[in-house]
Amino acid sequence: MDSAAGKKALFVCVHNSGRSQMAEAFFNALAPEGACAISAGTQPSRELNPAAVQVMAEVGIDISGRRPKLLTAEMIESADRIITMGCGVAESCPVGLTIAEDWALDDPAGQSIDKVREIRDEIRRRVQALLDSEFGPA
Repeated sequence: MDSAAGKKALFVCVHNSGRSQMAEAFFNALAPEGACAISAGTQPSRELNPAAVQVMAEVGIDISGRRPKLLTAEMIESADRIITMGCGVAESCPVGLTIAEDWALDDPAGQSIDKVREIRDEIRRRVQALLDSEFGPA
């Protein structure tokens, strides 16, 4: 049985409109079969950050159809790994969220497109390192 089978990562951000959405998309694009990711926010926005959508399209990943989602207890309970994006969600997280790791990434909101690309590339690097260390080879 593949060690990644059935494993799930949860990426959490306040608005679930940029960093956590990019992390979810990279994880699901790069993960070995059987591993998956979801993302959610403690106070989700109405829509994704257009700059995040643009920079992901530049690397061939379409997130334009995604919508920010509210973090639920079920998401927390079903996750094998919970990672926050550096957005100070601890103050707004529901009871029971044990943050395994915080990536302390800059918020793409209001940033130049070049800065959003840098954030995207750092998210990809961190997702790949997570996959390599905890979810097995792709």
